Amino acid sequence: MDIHSEKIIILDFGSQTTQLIARRIREQKVYSEIHPFSISLDKLKALRPSGIVLSGGPCSVYDADAPHSDAGLFELGIPVLGICYGAQLMLQQLGGKVETAEKREFGKAELTVKDTTGLFAGLEINGMKHQVWMSHGDRVEVIPEGFMATAVSENSPFAALRHKVQPFFGVQFHPEVAHTLIGTDVLRNFIFGICNCRPEWTMHSFIEQNVQVIREKIGKDNVICALSGGVDSSVVAAIIHRAVGDQLTCIYVNNGLMRTGETGSILRFFKEKSKLKVIDIDATDYFLGELAGVEDPEIKRKRIGLGFIKIFEEEAKKIGQVKYLAQGTLYPDVIESVSFRGEAPIKSHHNVGGLPDIMQLDLIEPLRELFKDEVRELGLELGLPEEAIYRQPFPGPGLGIRIMGEVTAERLRILRQADVIVLEEMRKAGWYRKVWQSFAVLLPIQTVGVMGDGRTYEHVIAIRAVDSRDAMTADWTRLPYEILSEISSRIINEVRGVNRVVYDISSKPPATIEWE
Repeated sequence: MDIHSEKIIILDFGSQTTQLIARRIREQKVYSEIHPFSISLDKLKALRPSGIVLSGGPCSVYDADAPHSDAGLFELGIPVLGICYGAQLMLQQLGGKVETAEKREFGKAELTVKDTTGLFAGLEINGMKHQVWMSHGDRVEVIPEGFMATAVSENSPFAALRHKVQPFFGVQFHPEVAHTLIGTDVLRNFIFGICNCRPEWTMHSFIEQNVQVIREKIGKDNVICALSGGVDSSVVAAIIHRAVGDQLTCIYVNNGLMRTGETGSILRFFKEKSKLKVIDIDATDYFLGELAGVEDPEIKRKRIGLGFIKIFEEEAKKIGQVKYLAQGTLYPDVIESVSFRGEAPIKSHHNVGGLPDIMQLDLIEPLRELFKDEVRELGLELGLPEEAIYRQPFPGPGLGIRIMGEVTAERLRILRQADVIVLEEMRKAGWYRKVWQSFAVLLPIQTVGVMGDGRTYEHVIAIRAVDSRDAMTADWTRLPYEILSEISSRIINEVRGVNRVVYDISSKPPATIEWE
């Protein structure tokens, strides 16, 4: 059942900002989703898109192995917007010519708009230059018949184009990034002026539509929910409970990889402040046994994920007549777990990829198409308190992926004590809600230090704090030195076994937010 009557489909050609396109469109209250460039024409038609966006990408359209979508999409009568690589591909497939540019354009550029119809409707053109963001080494040299230039830059005579009759548009710049100051105007003109969409996709409408879908799917069967205490699983439990009430049983599994005091606070919250049925399982020994001797991060993630599945299956049998398992898979999890052009995915997510054949349960993933900030908005709409909604994200595998290398009881002790200090100081300084995430990581190395008059050879703790909107991209937080100084001083003085603290100043991409 397709509950989205209007949607913009984005075909991904490998750009680092493809997810931003989806976010910017959704900000206009129009649903959008990302599909691989290789989607078949039949599947694309079956999605019934109101518009199609061709993303940017790292390749050149004239390369022998360059990714190409089915050119038949231009015969569907659906508006198409090509961005950077997507624009060049569209123009090449329709008879134009793209070549290596003598002068590349990377970063800020000035755009002169020549035509105020279509994408640039409502913009000032009287000699005004608009700041945009470019990222390309090729340029269009010959445009196909029927196309015209609508904007130029210093090095791009066809910085934007449109077809004179068909609803085909191309821009060499990236309207989805913040550095393109007219980006929102361009996307709004495409969404509303060209695709004729209506701004009707809200979390209120999401609840109305999905509660009915969940209710019809589950029927009179029972469902269990993997409850971690994080935002995602809390919202999943809330929306499913609204749909089927006491047919839902939540299962909280302590995998031994939680932060200090977290299990107790989570259980108190759900047992005292919600109407959910909650079963709690202490599986610390089981998970630490599964992780003994394991250093590879992918193996750790998969063993933790399979461990959860095993326990859920055992508990489902005790409840009896359970048909469904609900979990908090989000859209970024899905995107990062899917490979592009046959390459390895960024990382495996413990809750993506279906269930093992041995488990006789069907998945319910009501948040699978949402970004994190949308999940928070949904949680508030469902009536969850802010204390549950605005917790910083915590990974499903827990501290297991914040310990580089083997997970042991001693390493968990060190990391837990350091992590408490990080969170205490962030809250005390008023920075906890200002950042997306802040946490400690235990590195698999030891360094020489001096404490008192003696030489030490002890562990290193890395501090990670990032700013983000949806976890698809992130930048390291410029924390005040005073906070970093206090965190470092306390960890070294209070956590036995640590003599050095470092701060991670890498962004995503190229790094990821978590270290594993």
